[in-house]
Amino acid sequence: MPRRSNPESARPAHRQLHGRAHGKKLRAYHAGLVETLLPRLALPGGHEPLDPAALFDFPIRALVVEIGFGGGEHLADEANARADTGFIGCEPFVNGVAKLLARVEEEELRNVRVHDRNALDILPRLPRGCVDRIDLLYPDPWPKARHRKRRFVSMQALAEMAGVLRPGGELRFATDIDDYAAWTLSRAQASPFFEWRAESAADWMVPWAGWKPTRFEERARREGRSSAYLTFVRV
Repeated sequence: MPRRSNPESARPAHRQLHGRAHGKKLRAYHAGLVETLLPRLALPGGHEPLDPAALFDFPIRALVVEIGFGGGEHLADEANARADTGFIGCEPFVNGVAKLLARVEEEELRNVRVHDRNALDILPRLPRGCVDRIDLLYPDPWPKARHRKRRFVSMQALAEMAGVLRPGGELRFATDIDDYAAWTLSRAQASPFFEWRAESAADWMVPWAGWKPTRFEERARREGRSSAYLTFVRV
């Protein structure tokens, strides 16, 4: 499939993160987890390189990064299903972080680590080619035209994600917003780092094996919207 021209100009490596950081006041249990459990699971601060093997207290066979995990349902389910895989979840919304922490605590998940800030701050700190998969599921679509520059998917973000993905690794993207699916597809096809290998409609209309609908997806179905599931392979 021919490459398209770059759909946007280059952007700074570290962009301002838009969206809410706080929602409703946390319940005492969740607030306690943010105070006590989050510091134990949070990635080290600063600008020093990160060693994925040192982040976990057991040898991991693979590494998955989920960017914008919302309430953490998908991340926790995946961590439960793949106990030998390390998961790094990035989510700046403290209420969502608290929900994931509750799952980690209650289900004793040892293979989850959390970054409660912008994912683009930690991707440059990870070793090149150390990540097997990146999940970007139902990111904020910023539907108004004047806000679309706030969307997470950009040429710069794709380059950052490609840098940490191993050759053959996957970037999985899901959305119920047609415009955002087209936005992402056009940029991924313009990127020299990714290939979209879809051959039939099933390749973008059918979710991945073992997929459980997220709460965003369930809301989309209630409101009559279907979803697109795009898989881009690191080349």
